[in-house]
Amino acid sequence: MKLLFIGDICGSPGRDMVKEYLPRLKRKYGPDIIIANGENAAHGRGITRKITNELFQAGVHAFTMGNHTWDNREIFDFIDEEARMVRPANFPEGTPGRGLTYISTPAGEVAIINLQGRTFLPPLLCPFEMADQLVETARKRTKYIFVDIHAEATSEKQALGWYLDGKISAIVGTHTHVQTGDERILPNGTGYLTDVGMCGPSDGILGMDRSAVIMKFMTQLPVRFEVAEGPTQLNAVLFTLDKITGKTSKIERIRIDAACPFME
Repeated sequence: MKLLFIGDICGSPGRDMVKEYLPRLKRKYGPDIIIANGENAAHGRGITRKITNELFQAGVHAFTMGNHTWDNREIFDFIDEEARMVRPANFPEGTPGRGLTYISTPAGEVAIINLQGRTFLPPLLCPFEMADQLVETARKRTKYIFVDIHAEATSEKQALGWYLDGKISAIVGTHTHVQTGDERILPNGTGYLTDVGMCGPSDGILGMDRSAVIMKFMTQLPVRFEVAEGPTQLNAVLFTLDKITGKTSKIERIRIDAACPFME
């Protein structure tokens, strides 16, 4: 089983990178399932039905989300019906959508769990306790269990990775939009990467126009962020999962700069 996860898709530059390079990634790696974080896909804030369908057509099989899930109100019109999308499972009971879903592939069924951290983010339900509940549920159906922990603090992502080591196939961090170089297979077989990074502008700050972000830091005044222009990048990670145990046997971090040749 090969699982390809694409980092936070930021606005139209990120969507364009996915549409251009995903076919090449499929030819090179032959993933059985492709998952992407889509919470910034609509102009850097939320996602729409049209964009969701556009990215499904481009080859994405499922989406995880995060703290910007609700930024585009159109999501309330379709998230309950869209089984291929998960939002953080530790939102309060009664929140629209789902935090766990299953995607069928020729290599087997994959459980996808989305969680959100609480350090420097809103105080949602405990992601560790929620992970326990959902992993137990998922293991009754499949050995392939993938977790996206959408969190600000690297320590919180690492803590959850170690906590779930041996219980799931792989766990990645999203949200900070900066790819980390710490991919590894933890001692009990769970693949781990602190942050996958993002798809979108390379020369912005977290994908946003630099001047607005700098002004925000310097003045502490409200500033409207817009998706940056210029060179673009695609960040992703590929997990190869053992067909007997469901654990990670290989992990490969991927970074593509549009200005550089992509080797297939």
